[in-house]
Amino acid sequence: GAVFHKVVMMGLLLGLCVFFLLGGVWAVDRGNFKTCNQSAFCKRQRALKPGQSSYRALLDTLELSDSRLTLQLINDNNKVHLLLELYRLQGNITRVKINELKPLKPRFEVPDVLIGEPPTEPLSVLSRDDNGLVLSLGVESQRLIVSARPFRLDIMEGPEVLLSLNSRGLLAFEHLRLPPSFPSLNFTLFFAQHQSFHLSLFQQAEGGGKDKEEDGLWEETFKSHTDSKPNGPTAVSLDFSLPGVEHVYGIPEHADNLKLKTTDGGEPYRLYNLDVFQYELYNPMALYGAVPVMLAHNTQRTMGIFWLNAAETWVDISSNTAGKTVFGKMLDFVQGSSETPQTDVRWISESGIIDVFIMLGPKPSDVFTQYASLTGTQSFPPLTGLAYHQCRWNYNDQDDVKAVDEGFDQHDIPCDFIWLDIEHTDGKRYFTWDPHKFPQPKDMLQGIKDKRRKMVAIVDPHIKVDSGYKIHNEIRDKNFYVKNKDGGDYEGWCWPGNSGYPDFTNPEMRAWWASMFAYDQYEGSMENLYTWNDMNEPSVFNGPEVTMHKDAMHGHWEHRDVHNLYGLYVHRATAEGQIQRSGGTERPFVLTRAFFAGSQRYGAVWTGDNAAEWDHLKISVPMCLSLGLVGISLCGADVGGFFKSPSAELLVRWYQTGAYQPFFRAHAHLDTPRREPWLFGPENTALIREAIRQRYALLPYWYQQFYQAHKTGQPVMRSEEDPYNNLKCNFNLLVKFNLLVHTVTEEGARGVTAYLPGLGEVWYDVHTFQKHNGAQNLYIPVTMSSIPVFQRGGSIIPRKVRVRRSSECMENDPYTLFVALSPQRVAEGELYIDDGHTFNFQTKKEFIHRGLSFVNNVLTSKNLCPESNFSTKSWIEKVLILGASKPSKVTLKMDETSVDFEFDASMSVLTLRKPGMNAGADWAVVLL
Repeated sequence: GAVFHKVVMMGLLLGLCVFFLLGGVWAVDRGNFKTCNQSAFCKRQRALKPGQSSYRALLDTLELSDSRLTLQLINDNNKVHLLLELYRLQGNITRVKINELKPLKPRFEVPDVLIGEPPTEPLSVLSRDDNGLVLSLGVESQRLIVSARPFRLDIMEGPEVLLSLNSRGLLAFEHLRLPPSFPSLNFTLFFAQHQSFHLSLFQQAEGGGKDKEEDGLWEETFKSHTDSKPNGPTAVSLDFSLPGVEHVYGIPEHADNLKLKTTDGGEPYRLYNLDVFQYELYNPMALYGAVPVMLAHNTQRTMGIFWLNAAETWVDISSNTAGKTVFGKMLDFVQGSSETPQTDVRWISESGIIDVFIMLGPKPSDVFTQYASLTGTQSFPPLTGLAYHQCRWNYNDQDDVKAVDEGFDQHDIPCDFIWLDIEHTDGKRYFTWDPHKFPQPKDMLQGIKDKRRKMVAIVDPHIKVDSGYKIHNEIRDKNFYVKNKDGGDYEGWCWPGNSGYPDFTNPEMRAWWASMFAYDQYEGSMENLYTWNDMNEPSVFNGPEVTMHKDAMHGHWEHRDVHNLYGLYVHRATAEGQIQRSGGTERPFVLTRAFFAGSQRYGAVWTGDNAAEWDHLKISVPMCLSLGLVGISLCGADVGGFFKSPSAELLVRWYQTGAYQPFFRAHAHLDTPRREPWLFGPENTALIREAIRQRYALLPYWYQQFYQAHKTGQPVMRSEEDPYNNLKCNFNLLVKFNLLVHTVTEEGARGVTAYLPGLGEVWYDVHTFQKHNGAQNLYIPVTMSSIPVFQRGGSIIPRKVRVRRSSECMENDPYTLFVALSPQRVAEGELYIDDGHTFNFQTKKEFIHRGLSFVNNVLTSKNLCPESNFSTKSWIEKVLILGASKPSKVTLKMDETSVDFEFDASMSVLTLRKPGMNAGADWAVVLL
């Protein structure tokens, strides 16, 4: 992807940027990005230590309707009143909102992320006295307890506390106030209207009464940038305590392990979408995207916390078991230590309100369903989007594209997409083509189409300020640019030089942007051209922290209020443009770098500008797993690493890993040597070819998994932790995993140890069909050709083993079913088929959804959706039954015809040859 290359000098007279492209130290320049101490509101709030809260609930203000309870809170330090709203939502979710009772002006509440107003269920008061009240949450013995002095909330089930809010007294709500220089007459009038306003601002609960400039209340400077802060301090903060919980996950995006670390004595996790040049691994710095959702998990229960706030946010995590060794924990157990493990979490946001959804599970699948009910499910990608993508910055011209396209055919490697980065445009003017390098884009696209392949071109949201550029002129004329604090169009430096930034928070602007993807607007585009949105954090090379100034204006709202939403809006407008250009019939494919809660509805995400290093290969697994936990399943990492050049061994291992991650794209930096799959000698070409072919054979299974993710919100890629906390990468079907992958991510590896979960379960090596028992650590010797993959006993997985040049060429090819028997000699699975690219599966119910089962020696296919209507030319050409015994005869139940079979006694594998049933029909095969 296009990435910020350290701005070394900003020549004000010439307006020239000088960049170091490559070389030097391969690490982030931390000085470009704030720590908590350099972010005034974070420093202020973090200075508040746990203790007695200054907030109490005014129980006499209680109002209860069918669906909502409201109650005023008062801060005893400054007498400011807040309004607490409690909602019981359908599906075991509790919503807690806290806002000022009478703010000077409205505070920002995040729009467009929830898919609708969440349906409520009745709340009832069970008991009430001077100390608080008890509400029923309707589910079994769940109750919500509101304590008045100090204010706190506890959610309980029976005698057990599931979660507490403000139990450590860290609720803080910096109310809107008049600036210190406010004229005295107006100040007197203001006093008359708001008796709650006191000059003794910032006592303990609001961060101390230090010098205002020092505290950064009304102005804050970072490096050469000054944030004018016209609204003053507006931060909000709240703590959550989770008794019985040791492990918390989520809040992507961070280049870190799946399990979140405690932050005591270090930096909090930061959520603030940033273009981070050469990001470091294993730290809590902010990256390109932010999803403010955390999952808490123990053996009894999984819960989720969704903090709906789009401003800069910091998250602190502490735990009473942090730092204890396994031996220390065992000693506690032996000595009968009564200390329950507990994790405490604190969220701090710069502006907006407190709006939090507590998802009470209790199972992980319940939390995924609950979160999907709020923000929607993963969009269902076209089948081709799940195939292999070839990209680099940049393919030079049309001849280069043609040569790369032909290279895949010459080397018999499947490929669905070729990508074009920023150099394909006319001077970084998006929606255009370089007239010398890409003079005939339609001819190029037609050539790609003739091979049944597709193309992606980049369209970034920074627009070159150039009066000869149609896109710029229209945005300026329609007044659609983000404004600076003085009301003029906000301008900053990015790839084209001086650039404007369209205000994607404006629905009229988004509708206009979408209309630019129409075939008669986007010259040279065709139906096989799709889109990549990069730099949409937004990246501003000469801005604070390489992004937009917080006091820039989006209509009435400051950029600080909406920052983390910007990328989502760009992604949304682009996806809507692709849908509209086809008259609403074709599914879009759009890749984004920046994202927020709800981005799953619009397409794919990748982990940004990684490096060709083994640790970057390794971190791609937990980074994508973490995104899957918060609804974004269509995730991948640049295969081979964006920066630097991989060794042949690293490149091969990366292809082998990428082939089992949802979004599978190779990409490379402008200054790296070319690395198409056939450039590393015939041996490595063969290894890469085999990895990509494995991906294509499994496309029916991937597609079915994404259909399930789209329907249910369950993640496609799930993790399994063994007793030693070694992370494994698995695929799941709802709760049970069908494929377990342990990719090789160590240089020179001779073997790996994979944990096979499930006591009483069996797993089959998909390459050798060897059977292994579950609940064990299995050492697997590996060579360069090894990709350790296991199929769970009890599952049926469809494959298409006739791999062709692209997925579209395989549309009518036959299926092979891999039936892996459980110890009880049963198995089940599904097969999903539709046209692969339209919304007809939704609008016209044009799809096939089959349930496959093996019970009592009969393999059957039945229709899971009788009202659906679709036909396929594909048939079942082979069935492999793993863990089988030899039958005397195999017949088709419908007409008693016999089926040819072979039995390998050494591996207990039964192969049925050409049973010949149509993949969309009812059928049964009987083993006698």
